[in-house]
Amino acid sequence: MNLPNRITLIRILFIPLLVYYLLSPNLPYNKLISVVIFVSVALSDAVDGYVARKLKQVTTLGMFLDPVADKILVISALLCLVELRAISAVPVIIVIFRDLAIMGLRLAASTSGRIIAADSLGKTKAAVLDLAAAMLILGLPYGNEVLWIGVALSVISGIEYFYKNRRVLNG
Repeated sequence: MNLPNRITLIRILFIPLLVYYLLSPNLPYNKLISVVIFVSVALSDAVDGYVARKLKQVTTLGMFLDPVADKILVISALLCLVELRAISAVPVIIVIFRDLAIMGLRLAASTSGRIIAADSLGKTKAAVLDLAAAMLILGLPYGNEVLWIGVALSVISGIEYFYKNRRVLNG
């Protein structure tokens, strides 16, 4: 287990703590603690990627775990916000559906030894969803609008992802 993969696993281990604080509205400073955890975990995504490239420790496990950690983080935060009635379930369902479809495509590709990396539109989508989640956790204005921009990018990037990788689907 190399350093970048350890960072990714640590990111995943912090998610239950995020969920605890998000779903504990009576705790003092719960929103502040939640957003600090969320932003720290989201930003550490860049750290593990940088470390992996810098130390030449890019692994198949890391290429699989890194996007999974990102998805678990965002989906956990958004589901907590649905539970708290801060947002509708509809955008979250769309994001989950897209992410499961992409994970299925990646799994299909991996059975033939191919690894499909995230592209720039997918990374932009992730950044917008991260921003939306942070804004919504803090109850900032326009958080829902930013969320819907992230949902639109999710749909567009998902369609583009399948189009670019349609050979995987055709065998």
